Amino acid sequence: MTRKLARFEGTINRVEEMQARLDDAEVLLELAEEEKDADAGAEVLAELTDAERTLAALERETLFFGEYDDSPAIVSIHAGAGGVDAQDWAEMLLRMYLRYLERSSFTFEVDEVQPGDEAGIKSATLTIRGDHAYGNFEGERGVHRLVRISPFDSAARRHTSFAGVDVIPEVESAEIEVNDDDLRIDTYRSQGAGGQHVNTSDSAVRITHLPTNIVVACQNERSQLQNKNRAMQILKARLAEHMRQEQQKEIDAIRGEQTEAGWGRQIRSYVLQPYQMVKDLRNNHEIGNVGGVLDGDLDALIDAYLQWRREEQERSSQ
Repeated sequence: MTRKLARFEGTINRVEEMQARLDDAEVLLELAEEEKDADAGAEVLAELTDAERTLAALERETLFFGEYDDSPAIVSIHAGAGGVDAQDWAEMLLRMYLRYLERSSFTFEVDEVQPGDEAGIKSATLTIRGDHAYGNFEGERGVHRLVRISPFDSAARRHTSFAGVDVIPEVESAEIEVNDDDLRIDTYRSQGAGGQHVNTSDSAVRITHLPTNIVVACQNERSQLQNKNRAMQILKARLAEHMRQEQQKEIDAIRGEQTEAGWGRQIRSYVLQPYQMVKDLRNNHEIGNVGGVLDGDLDALIDAYLQWRREEQERSSQ
């Protein structure tokens, strides 16, 4: 709450500062016109350019209106159809997100990585914290499709692979009650593939919630107790999301209409062959620099989704 209040105060201060600078620029522009002062005119132009950047940043703030946009985000990646190619694709997505996060102001932890059988990963989970963490990553939820010449095909044929990304907000632990009798807790030794972000020890913990069959794991912390506590936090977030989905199903049944499920639908295509293109299938935003996107250049895709989300919200409220 304190951080949110500080951000609101910062936004107000930026608006007031921009207004003061615009007032000063107006006075300076009048003087520049009266005295034909080119240097003063250039100073006015610089002030207006700064004001335009500030206005763009303030405009972006208005895109975060969701109930959970300020919450930390728990991002899970799962290899889908496509065998070893899909597992390699899942690892490419993990690398893409890590590259983005390493250059951003967000903090993050890789909670669990399950290596693939031959290459890549079967799954990974990471937790992201910072301003609008969930709001920024919500748009990654769904199925990501890759088209390329498979490096695992000796005939060098083109393959299509799928990986699913799930994004849920982290909730306060006190909001969700869990019965210990509903849990199966297993410990195991964490395995490779995590690099510097994953602790390799005998302390990894996997928790299965028996009534829902939701499974979570954590291997990042130094001790078994820390991994258990972190896994419980992730489990409670998943249970909260499960409850929200069940409530939505009830609402849809009452309405008598079906809405698209966030999980299991294709949201974005990454095509490397026979042409180069990343395309978001919700808002039709396209980027030709696929390598840049896979190297973590996600800002344009995130902003395009946030703009689309606001337009959809405005359309549904009419």
